[in-house]
Amino acid sequence: MEAECRVPAVPGEEVPSNRASADQESSQNRGDGAATAEDGKPMDGISAVIPGWFSEISSMWPGEAHSLKVEKIIFQGKSEYQNVMVFKSSTYGNVLVLDGVIQVTERDECAYQEMITHLPLCSIPNPRKVLVIGGGDGGVLREVSRYSFVEQIDICEIDKMVVDVSKQFFPHLAIGFEDPRVNLHIGDGVAFLKSVPEGTYDAIIVDSSDPIGPAQELFEKPFFESVARALRPGGVIHSAAFCLPSFAKRVIGSKIN
Repeated sequence: MEAECRVPAVPGEEVPSNRASADQESSQNRGDGAATAEDGKPMDGISAVIPGWFSEISSMWPGEAHSLKVEKIIFQGKSEYQNVMVFKSSTYGNVLVLDGVIQVTERDECAYQEMITHLPLCSIPNPRKVLVIGGGDGGVLREVSRYSFVEQIDICEIDKMVVDVSKQFFPHLAIGFEDPRVNLHIGDGVAFLKSVPEGTYDAIIVDSSDPIGPAQELFEKPFFESVARALRPGGVIHSAAFCLPSFAKRVIGSKIN
């Protein structure tokens, strides 16, 4: 399996869409310029300033926004936990969005997957058991599966819709689920960690979304206490934690790398 930072193309393949194009989408905008879904309700993240563009705007990043031109929206759904959307952009290929926040794009996903996976797995000798918390797109699994000496790869993803959508629209990422060493658990990562025996894993990779909504618990002290318990002495954690909280360093720093 080769990961490349590019938009994969399969000749003749048609991606189903429940929205036709950015031009048609523009015609469905309300009079005030805000983009709307087919049911007439405003769509999270679609810019109200320039129809046909997606803009990620968050209170966590005041004064800035990331915008991508939308060719077509190919999936929209609401799971038990969050709003899920996939759109085809003009420059970044398919884009996965959860609650208005970009999670992964076809063009540059490998830069993230490789860094969050290979740094921890190369920092300790011969990790045998690896746990991924989150990571429902399958990209981290794809990278972990490159290590022949890894014997067990567990993943706990809270939202089954993310897994299903990724398998349909991001197959080059979701190929990670096909490895026979992978055990998929749909459920809460915090509860899963509490249920495993102490010292089970050599490495834990936390591939979470932003610290809001269903991922908020993954940035709190009880979670890191559970991580420390589930790791063997000398194990390693790698988390998409922005700036790792000081309490997490205190909780886990004495036991792990």
